[in-house]
Amino acid sequence: MKHESGNRTDLAGQTRETVHEAYSFACMKCGHGWEQDYEIQHLEYTDGRPLVVYYADGKRVPSPLTKPTCRFCDAHVVRIMRSGRVSKAEAARPHH
Repeated sequence: MKHESGNRTDLAGQTRETVHEAYSFACMKCGHGWEQDYEIQHLEYTDGRPLVVYYADGKRVPSPLTKPTCRFCDAHVVRIMRSGRVSKAEAARPHH
């Protein structure tokens, strides 16, 4: 996982922390592997409870850590690994 962070102030004057993380995923059902970068914003509800919002490719998405779903077969038996694991495995694969 790669981590980068920064702080921004929104229009309401609330400071929010933005963190960038990347993960590798492997489906244990079909074998599909992929990698994804996320922008994660740490906010608060008006009552002070924490709110964590994930974005991938500019779109709001559910947290990949709560119920990961395979992009290929929609299974939920997905292994989450540090970033770069899938690309390293693909690079080591013999090319035909």
